[in-house]
Amino acid sequence: MDFPINSPVQKIDDAVFTDQNLALYLKRDDLIHPLISGNKWRKLKYVLQDARLQHKTRLVTFGGAFSNHLLATAAVGAVFGFKTTGFVRGEKVQNDTLFMCSLLGMDLIFTDRESYQHKQELFLNHFSNDPFAYFVDEGGASALSALGCTELVDELEETYDHLFCACGTGTTAAGIINGLSEKKLPTTFHAVPVFKNADWMRQEIEKYLLKEASFNVHTAYGFGGYAKTTPELIAFIKNFIAQTGILIDPVYTGKMLFAIFDLAKKGYFKPGSKILAVHTGGTFGLLGMKNKFG
Repeated sequence: MDFPINSPVQKIDDAVFTDQNLALYLKRDDLIHPLISGNKWRKLKYVLQDARLQHKTRLVTFGGAFSNHLLATAAVGAVFGFKTTGFVRGEKVQNDTLFMCSLLGMDLIFTDRESYQHKQELFLNHFSNDPFAYFVDEGGASALSALGCTELVDELEETYDHLFCACGTGTTAAGIINGLSEKKLPTTFHAVPVFKNADWMRQEIEKYLLKEASFNVHTAYGFGGYAKTTPELIAFIKNFIAQTGILIDPVYTGKMLFAIFDLAKKGYFKPGSKILAVHTGGTFGLLGMKNKFG
């Protein structure tokens, strides 16, 4: 139960970096799979193995109406022979993401926002009598998910001075930090939370660290909150896509790359630095924000 990952690393050329003798590279995890892309496969890999070892046949998970995690879980189920159920936060809606989830065989259960906060209770209310149901937390957050993300570091053929990753649950960040620590690499890790006032993200990351480690958290790039945007962010994303041909979304990777460009403009990096950014996929998130790009 595996994909040959080893996603490529692509250099991003821009005067913002060349003028300061900086080098920016993008780890193209968005190319892992058309639907199970970015950090989604890394986070689900060992979760699936655990479900299979426990002889579970149904993955039950959670997400919003435009959740890339729901879509990836539905695709994983179709590829590896699991039934899937997704609890969707909020009123019943129809959109491109949920259409794809249904097409891939996922059963959708819409639930009010208050009930959604109690995920274990929802799971038990619907599946306590199903011995083959397996709980997968929102976004795939778990120690097993962090373990899968650790393997990203094993793929790196060069050493970088800085490594950046967007953060939602903190799981991917923790896994990468664990990988850097295991290999004793001198790379400074930078987390870019996609929420407003996300000082709490440091604690979320630390929950999955195998040992104490230093890392930076940049909380100034939430752009108003999760899935929120500003004209400045949208303009940056449109320009980046047009200049590179690489799709990035406004929820995760777009905010992270904006942060890197902004920090570079402000002289944050020492000249000669090599910077690696992780493209955590999520490009289907563009479909839920088409009106922002008009």
